[in-house]
Amino acid sequence: MKKNDCIFFQFAKTYQLSSRFLAQKVSELNLTSVQAMVLGFLTEEDQITSRELGKRTELDSATLTGILDRLEAAEFLERKSNPDDRRSIHIHLTPKGKAMGREASRVIVEANAEFLQVLTEEQKRDLHSIISTLRLNVPRP
Repeated sequence: MKKNDCIFFQFAKTYQLSSRFLAQKVSELNLTSVQAMVLGFLTEEDQITSRELGKRTELDSATLTGILDRLEAAEFLERKSNPDDRRSIHIHLTPKGKAMGREASRVIVEANAEFLQVLTEEQKRDLHSIISTLRLNVPRP
């Protein structure tokens, strides 16, 4: 099989390209891509449980815990006990975290636009539709 015919090869190479692209864009904020995305999700809604954040980010608990540890050490967020359930915690953005979250979101939106600028609007819609269809319908091993 030729590499151009192998969808898995094409996805892997596109993933590598997009990951490097976003990493370079958010590096000016001294954040990793995943840290920037987590702050972006929290900017949309914080004071949520780590479980809820894990669902939104689709990150496993161990990965998310490490990211939250680093963001907390940078004083972007605080973990506070959940008054409704002592077994869980709420994630709260600090004022510094809210500002960084807004900036991270801005950088990610700009990076999305720049990365996809080679596509027409119709191609962008098709790409999103195809990705969504695959994510929702391909059985997980």
